[in-house]
Amino acid sequence: MEQECSTRRMVAAPSPPETPTAAAEPDGRRRLRILLELVRPHRRTLGTGLLLGLAGTGLSLATPMVTKWVLDTLGTGESLARPVGWLLALFAVGSVVGYAQWVLMGTLAERIVLDARESLVRRYLRATVAAVTGRPTGELVTRVTSDTVLLREATSSSIVGLVNGVVALVGTLVLMGVLDRVLLGTTIAAIVVVGALMAVLLPGIGAAERASQEALGTLGGTLEGSLRAVRTVKSSRAEDRQAATVLGAAREARDHAVRAVRTAAVAWSVSWGGIQLAIIVILGLGAWRVGQGELAVSSLVAFLLYAFNIVGPITDLTQSLTQLQSGIAAAGRISEVAAMDVEPQAASAPVPARPAPDGPDGVHVIELRDVTAAYGPGLPPAVRELSLTVPRHGHTALVGPSGAGKTTVFSLLLRFLEPQSGQLLLDGRPYAGWSHADVRSRFAYVEQETPVVPGTIRDNLLFSNPAATDEELRRALAAVRLDGAFDALPDGLDTRLTETSVSGGQRQRIALARALLCRPQVMLLDEATAQVDGLTEAAVHDAIRVLATTGAVVTVAHRLSTVVDADTILVLEDGRVRARGTHAELLASDQLYRDLVEALRITDVPADADVG
Repeated sequence: MEQECSTRRMVAAPSPPETPTAAAEPDGRRRLRILLELVRPHRRTLGTGLLLGLAGTGLSLATPMVTKWVLDTLGTGESLARPVGWLLALFAVGSVVGYAQWVLMGTLAERIVLDARESLVRRYLRATVAAVTGRPTGELVTRVTSDTVLLREATSSSIVGLVNGVVALVGTLVLMGVLDRVLLGTTIAAIVVVGALMAVLLPGIGAAERASQEALGTLGGTLEGSLRAVRTVKSSRAEDRQAATVLGAAREARDHAVRAVRTAAVAWSVSWGGIQLAIIVILGLGAWRVGQGELAVSSLVAFLLYAFNIVGPITDLTQSLTQLQSGIAAAGRISEVAAMDVEPQAASAPVPARPAPDGPDGVHVIELRDVTAAYGPGLPPAVRELSLTVPRHGHTALVGPSGAGKTTVFSLLLRFLEPQSGQLLLDGRPYAGWSHADVRSRFAYVEQETPVVPGTIRDNLLFSNPAATDEELRRALAAVRLDGAFDALPDGLDTRLTETSVSGGQRQRIALARALLCRPQVMLLDEATAQVDGLTEAAVHDAIRVLATTGAVVTVAHRLSTVVDADTILVLEDGRVRARGTHAELLASDQLYRDLVEALRITDVPADADVG
C-alpha cells in the first residue's frame, strides 16, 4: 500500500473581522479595536479581576474615614477597640483581595500573550511562501517574541487599572467633598491641569513606542541575516563592517527607546509633581482653615490621607494609559501579520481513485497547459505559456540556463506560486479541484539549499513521515550511504543537529533520505547532487532509478551528469520549453543543450552511460 507524505492541517486562531469601513478607520481606533479583540475571549476573567480591583478600591477608600473615626474617638474617651479593629480588618481583607487580583491578572496576561503568539505562528505557517520570504525573518520573529510581551500589561492590568483608577478617583473626590468643599475645589483644579498636560503628552508616547518597536524589528532582521550568512561574512573579512551595520540598527533602536523613555518620564513627572504641589497647597490651606475654626483636625487628617491616596489613582491612570499606548502600538504591528496572504484551507472534494499507470486514458501524473506565472504584480513572468507533461513513471529532468524557469516549475507544482493564466493538472484533474494539502501529499521535495528543521537527526529524517518504521529508516539511510554515519555520536540519531557538525553533503543526504521515507507519487529534486561526492552521487542516481520504476522523478539540474540518463530531458529557455528528448537526441538536435554540456565539459557521454 502506497504511503503518502503526511500533511498537517493547521487552523489559525480567529482574526479580527475586517469591515468595509476598516480602511477609513483611524489608525489609533483600529489598533485599539484589535487590542480589545485579543481580550474578548477572556472577558469573564477580566470581569472577575475588575470586581476584585473595585473591592480593593472600596477598601482603600474606607481607610481614611476609619482613621478619622479613630481620631474623633480620642477626644470622647470611648474605647479604640472597634475603630482599630476595623482598620486591621480592612488591612487583612485588602491584602487577600490584592493578592488574588495580582495572581489572576498575571495569569490572564500570560494567556493573552500566548494566544497572540499562537495566532501569529499559525498565520506565518499558513501564509504563502511569497508573503513569508518577502519579509526579514528576524522581523517576523521579533513580532512573536518582543511585540507580544507589550500586550501583557496593556490587555489586562491597564484595562482594569483604567476602570479602577477612574472609580478610585471619583470616589476619593466625592469623599473629599464630604469632608471639605473648599479643599476639594483646590484638588480638582490641580487634577484638571495635570489631565490637560497628560492629554498633550500621551500621543507622543504612542508614537515613540511605535518607532521603538519598528527599530527593534529592523535590528532583529539585520542580525538574523548576518548570522545566517556568517561564513560569507568571515570569508569576506567583513566582521567589522557587518558589526557596524548591526550596531547601527541597535543604536537606532536605542535612540527611539530613549525618546520613548523621556516622553514617558515627562508624563510621569507632570503627574507626580502636579499632585505633590497640590498636596502642599492643600496642607497650607487646610492648616489655615483649622486655625480659623472652619475645619476639624480629624477632617484635615482624613482629607490629607485622601490627598495622598489620590496619587495612587492618578498614578494608576497614567501608568495604565502609558501601557495602553505601548500595547496599541504592538497591536498595530501584530495586525500587519493579518494582512499577509494565506493559502486557502477549505476542505477539498473527495479525491478520486488514481488512474492505472498504463490505463487506456493515458493520463499523465502532471501536466502544465500554457502556464504563465510571475512572482509579483508588475514583475516579468518567470514562465510564459509553458506546457509540459510528466509521465506516471520515469525520470524527467529540467535543464537550462539560470533564470530559465526551472525552480519556478517546482514552485507551481507545489503551489508555492499560483499561475496568472493557464492550467495545471494532477492525475488529469485541475489543481483548482485539489486542496493545497492534497496536492503536496503527492510530492516529496528536496530543496537545493537543503535546510534542516530544529530538532534531532531523527526528527529531520521523519519530518515528512513520522509514522515510518525503524526498518524503513534504515533502508533510506542505506540508500543515501548514511548507514552507520551517526553511530559514533553519543545519542546516535537522537543527537540534536545543533550539537553536532553535519557537513553540507550530509545535510543534503538527510534531506534525500527524508524524501525517500515519504515514498511519494512524484519526487522533486532541486539539484540533489550539488554537495555530494562521486560515490554518493552514484548512490543517489541508483535511488533515482529505483524510484523511477515505481513513480515519477523530476529533477532540476545544473550539473548535467545528474540527468544524462534521464528518460526525458526538457530544455527550458526564457520560461518556455525549447526542446525535449534524451541526452543523445538533444546533443544532436539542440544547440543550447550542446552549449550547456560543453560549458560543463561533459562531452562524449553516451546516452546510456552510468554517470556515477
